Amino acid sequence: MFEAVEGGEKLDKATYEKRVAKLRAALLDMQYRVLTLKKFPVIVVIGGVEGAGKGETVNLLNEWMDPRHIQAHAVGAPTDEEAMRPPMYRFWRRLPAKGRIGMFFGSWYTMPIVSHVLGETSKKDLDLSMAEVRHFETMLAKEGALVVKYWFHLSKKDMKARLEELEEDKHNRWRVTKDDWKRFSMYDDYRRVSERALAETWTNDAPWTLVNGSDPRGRVLFVGESLLSAMADHLERFEG
Repeated sequence: MFEAVEGGEKLDKATYEKRVAKLRAALLDMQYRVLTLKKFPVIVVIGGVEGAGKGETVNLLNEWMDPRHIQAHAVGAPTDEEAMRPPMYRFWRRLPAKGRIGMFFGSWYTMPIVSHVLGETSKKDLDLSMAEVRHFETMLAKEGALVVKYWFHLSKKDMKARLEELEEDKHNRWRVTKDDWKRFSMYDDYRRVSERALAETWTNDAPWTLVNGSDPRGRVLFVGESLLSAMADHLERFEG
């Protein structure tokens, strides 16, 4: 599955700057069209490996659009209160209102994948969690929400190079921890479990979009143009 976004040529700076100027204007215009109509929320799920540019991409999208109408959530482990409620409760209460955009870093995929990789849950547990996710996303789509899911991928070679590059930079080496190298040592397990999770939740209502995380310019341009297209197509359903 992930081989499709490994390797390839990097986007050159001139092409990037030419396309990004047009994209920024189009995204802002589209955001306000969705906000004015107030017919559906835009739910953006951000997943993938560490170091693949998830945070950088979301930061740029916030710069290109009006951040006042974007909510970004990094949902970690459930609080005691959340643990006493259904698993989707803590995500449901953070969903954006109609017309607004919600971006989820720690999404409903994180804990099921990590728990299974660490051997805390069985394959049956993972499948049950993904069935619940499918139901949740289908329900959101049937209510009119636009659900857009991006998985940022790095090959094992690129992930190692990224960690080493950060460690060699005195200004950024603090970003690399023992946990990062521990996750890298389990790369093959994370890849296998992630592929299973994505395959189980790749639906017509909420398909995945794979992103090549090794190309800093290409990944943000690709995500921005993809999000623009998804919002435009969804908007037609309500304006037509």
